[in-house]
Amino acid sequence: MSTAFFERHRATLEQALQALEQRGYWSPYSESPSQRIYGDGAAQAGRLDYEKRLERPFVFSPEQAGGDQLAGAEVSPYGFALGIRYPRPDLDRLLPAMQLAAAGWRHAGPQVWSGVALEIVARLNARSFEIAHAVQHTTGQAFTMAFQAGGPHAQDRALEAIACAWQQLRAIPASARWEKPQGKHAPLVMQKSWRIVPRGIGLVIGCCTFPTWNSYPGLFANLATGNAVIVKPHPGAILPLAITVEVAREVIAEAGFNPDIVTLAAHDAADTGMARTLALRPEIGLIDFTGSSANGDWLETHARQAEVYTEKSGINQIIIDSTDNLAGMAHNIAFSLALYSGQMCTTPQNIYIPKEGIATPEGRVGFEDVAQAIVRALASLTVDASKAVEFLGAIQNEAVLQRIDAARQIGQVLLESTTLIHPQFPHARIRTPLVVQARRNEAIAQEYFGPVSFIIPVDDTATAIALAQRTASEHGALTLSGYSTDAAARQVMQDAAADAGVALSMNLTGGVFVNQSAAFSDFHGTGANPATNCALTDAAFVAKRFRVVQTREPVPNPA
Repeated sequence: MSTAFFERHRATLEQALQALEQRGYWSPYSESPSQRIYGDGAAQAGRLDYEKRLERPFVFSPEQAGGDQLAGAEVSPYGFALGIRYPRPDLDRLLPAMQLAAAGWRHAGPQVWSGVALEIVARLNARSFEIAHAVQHTTGQAFTMAFQAGGPHAQDRALEAIACAWQQLRAIPASARWEKPQGKHAPLVMQKSWRIVPRGIGLVIGCCTFPTWNSYPGLFANLATGNAVIVKPHPGAILPLAITVEVAREVIAEAGFNPDIVTLAAHDAADTGMARTLALRPEIGLIDFTGSSANGDWLETHARQAEVYTEKSGINQIIIDSTDNLAGMAHNIAFSLALYSGQMCTTPQNIYIPKEGIATPEGRVGFEDVAQAIVRALASLTVDASKAVEFLGAIQNEAVLQRIDAARQIGQVLLESTTLIHPQFPHARIRTPLVVQARRNEAIAQEYFGPVSFIIPVDDTATAIALAQRTASEHGALTLSGYSTDAAARQVMQDAAADAGVALSMNLTGGVFVNQSAAFSDFHGTGANPATNCALTDAAFVAKRFRVVQTREPVPNPA
């Protein structure tokens, strides 16, 4: 079986393995949408390829098994319908076809699995502009963010998962001669061999805000460990994952395998049972899910035949004790709240400030002044609508707007959420962030996903740390941010974060923001609090996607 793709990308894979071990900065895919990097005409060609998709059926070639019906009614948050219809699968036909396709794939072995997966990622990178437009007009991300997060950053996470899988697989030898000395007697000699056995069909359930970034780790971890994959996009964000499946099928067919190893399960928003129906099918051995806690908890409880990996709701928090750069802190916090209108699973929500204020090099700054510093920094970001829309993006769905309205009732509005007009898309759904000072001095123990944050006065830093630790432990969190110039306070924050199982960022005042997670260096999630039961990407994320089955046989004594 050909390992040509593996040899083509071997050097990249070795670099990825080194990056995983060293945890420094590394990325093989440029995040800059520059034609100097991606080639002359790449931007225009990508936009044209995206536009050709609109107002017509999405057709796989060769055709995907198991579906004569169509689904799909995506509407861009920028104010227009995409008009694309996708094959809606008949699961009783699709899943048996996938099992048949998977039979050949499972015997191909780790080098072929990894090589094909690496080639898919390389081709996705070449189509980053097309994918960026697809991500922008399904999620509402501004174009530059859609290019980066939907393209190269997602591809980094895909490569990370492949490398992590290869790291585990290469540690298992194909065969060995086992020889046990027996003193005066002839040694016991056994010939042993080990086969990697994939778990089955993997189901990847996509989300509507980061369809590629959140789906690629599971998708490529499955492929790299020999599993077939069915991708079920969120009905509001199908196109980015449909393009991904299209590329995967092309590469798989070129490698000589049945392309139904990777398929798409698109459905309409009204068809709410598709995910649960798929999740309980006995053919499904793996599930990767990003979405609400209610749905994630249901999968963990009921999909007992499968290994289930979930990223769910969480409440991210900021503890402010003191700072040596009040302006830098305020700006950093403000931008982290504004980026993609807070529609990131890592965006802070609860901000704790001591009632007596905080220490700075200029002296003690009162609670109200610290709160206003953050509010002013956030307001200044959105003064110029033409610039603000380039990092705010658009609101993905109406439920986010409803949460903004509900959050106003929590306390005193310090910064109102207003509507901005996009200069290119006048019907875009754009809102500036809302900041509310909570009425009660306690954590807001509910996630208000979107451009909503709460400033909460607390008695002191110890109270803030205790609130943050309890909230993360009980309700989950992906990020925790702390500001302190006191070494003892920083240590207490670190201990609390470790006990709550949440990643901590300290004293961010520059160009790194708490929302950001870098592949090959940052673990996204820990699996140690209710927001996630896994981490992107560690050994535990890949190791249960396969099993090792051995064969052993005595070697006859030549005497």
